[in-house]
Amino acid sequence: MCDPANKGLIMTTSRPAHFRFHNGGRKDWLPFDDEEYHDRLAGLREVMALHDLDVVVLTSMQNVAYYSGFLYCSFGRPYAAVVTPTDCVTISAGIDAGQPWRRSIADNITYTDWTRDNFWRAVASVAGTGKQIGCEADHLTMERAEKLNVFLQPKRGMDIAPATMEQRMRKSEAEIALIRHGANIADIGGHAIRGAVKAGATELEVAMAGRDAMEREIAKRFPEAEYRDTWVWFQSGVNTDGAHNPVTNRKLKRGDILSLNCFPMISGYYTALERTMFLGEVDAASLKIWEANIAAHEYGMSLLKPGVSCAEVTDAINVFLAGRDLLQYRSFGYGHSFGLLSHYYGREAALELREDIDTVLEPGMVISMEPMLTIPEGRPGAGGYREHDILVITEDGAENITRYPYGPEFNVVS
Repeated sequence: MCDPANKGLIMTTSRPAHFRFHNGGRKDWLPFDDEEYHDRLAGLREVMALHDLDVVVLTSMQNVAYYSGFLYCSFGRPYAAVVTPTDCVTISAGIDAGQPWRRSIADNITYTDWTRDNFWRAVASVAGTGKQIGCEADHLTMERAEKLNVFLQPKRGMDIAPATMEQRMRKSEAEIALIRHGANIADIGGHAIRGAVKAGATELEVAMAGRDAMEREIAKRFPEAEYRDTWVWFQSGVNTDGAHNPVTNRKLKRGDILSLNCFPMISGYYTALERTMFLGEVDAASLKIWEANIAAHEYGMSLLKPGVSCAEVTDAINVFLAGRDLLQYRSFGYGHSFGLLSHYYGREAALELREDIDTVLEPGMVISMEPMLTIPEGRPGAGGYREHDILVITEDGAENITRYPYGPEFNVVS
């Protein structure tokens, strides 16, 4: 507040650093029952007890959402969920008003921006000082790590990120049910995209058709959910060479290689469908590469079963592609975990099909199989080829929950 007489600031000390604003008087819909969140918190508290931690300060989008239900929108501001042996309290910025309390299982404290570092004052009001603290070392910047030390003065610190990732990798039945919905909605988006593919259409126009179809279906199945972040990457020609290339306004033409990528988001839970397509016709060189990648895809899916490590699966597919003189065109790992993640938050890096990941597959894990080959421009069959299915590891194998067809019989679109 400005004082017109002296043009200085007045009453700054009377403004609260933080407060509770539980607006609306009732909690909103969350993707899971209260029991699911209580079970997750119980699992985290077991880790706390094992390592003699007094409090855990979670700061990543994925962990705040996983344990509390609240998926924040940072816009440069810090957020947290502070977990003690008895409480879970989310810490949010004033710009969000009462929404963080309504869309969480937890208590909530709002911090103000009247004074710098009110976020850390709010965290300290729950966490206390001089405690044994768990934090996410892979999420704290150097600046925020320093602030944590200044305001919480921890007696001892521990990186809790690996333990929370281990917990998130093992899905509950409720999570798997939600992921099934996501995979099915991705299939719906894929069919909408296929229907929009034609010569002269732009990547953007085709992508919009898939996105709109998925968002409508999410709203139909989950009428009380929050709707954000569902997207499509639809690529053509040279733009297919990378898995995460953005949509452009390029017009499609006959003979183009196409890459269909659907990503429905249901309350923070990401699923995916990815397919190679061609418009009108596929030349012999491209068909040979495509069929080889499909063979690798099918072989890879056959390897996914409990008791096999990620590295073993990766090594086997490497041998398969090397035997066809194609391994040099592989551009990344062969698959990854699913759950609370997106293109800008989350990552269960210990469950990825790569040479350096020794995690052993277990029932209840959810993982993709998505081999990709990229042939450079100017060579026969140039372009990026990728198929992507989602599989749930079962007691004796894996269940493929993706239903959209792959291969030239369905995906050469006239």
